[in-house]
Amino acid sequence: METKNQKTIVCPYLPTEGIIDYVPESNAFMMAAKDQARKSNDHNTPTGAVIVSDGKIVSGEHNKAPISNPKLINLHKKYCIRKIFGIPSGHKYWLCPGCATNSSHAEYRVVLNLQKQGINNLNNPELYLWGHWWCCEPCWNKMMELGIKKVFLVEDSELLFERSSPSNIIGKQFA
Repeated sequence: METKNQKTIVCPYLPTEGIIDYVPESNAFMMAAKDQARKSNDHNTPTGAVIVSDGKIVSGEHNKAPISNPKLINLHKKYCIRKIFGIPSGHKYWLCPGCATNSSHAEYRVVLNLQKQGINNLNNPELYLWGHWWCCEPCWNKMMELGIKKVFLVEDSELLFERSSPSNIIGKQFA
C-alpha cells in the first residue's frame, strides 16, 4: 500500500522492502520508459521499463505479447480463461495461453537483459515503469535480484492504466 498526496493506493502486490514513487510523464527517465513501450508488440497493454543507476539509464526493455495473430488476440479478449474465472491481474498467468507470463513483462525483461550481460551489481538501481500502475510479485522478485527496491510510476498511473477507471488512457497511450 502506497500513500500518494493523502490518498491511499492499494497495489495488488508490494514487497515490504519495495518502494513505489511517482514522477510526472515529462520526467526524462519516464519518457525513456514510454519510448520503450512504443516498441512493444502488445497493442493491448504496451509497457516499457528502464533501469537507472548513478543517474544514467543502463538498460531498457518493453513487454511482449504471447500471441500476435489478430484473430487469436480477438478470441483471447472474448474468452480469456483468467477473466472468465475472475482472476486478478498479476496472478496465475499459466492458466491462459493468451496472457503474458511474467517473463514477458517489461520489468522482468529489463533485469534479465542486464543479467545476461553479466551485470549483477549496480549502484542504487531504480526502475522506471510506463504503462502500468504496479508490479507483480515475480517481477519484484526479479528486480530484487539486481538490488532494485524502488520503482517509479507515472503520476496518476492507478487511473491512467487501470481498465476499470473512467480516466484510463488504454488504447490512447501514444496519442
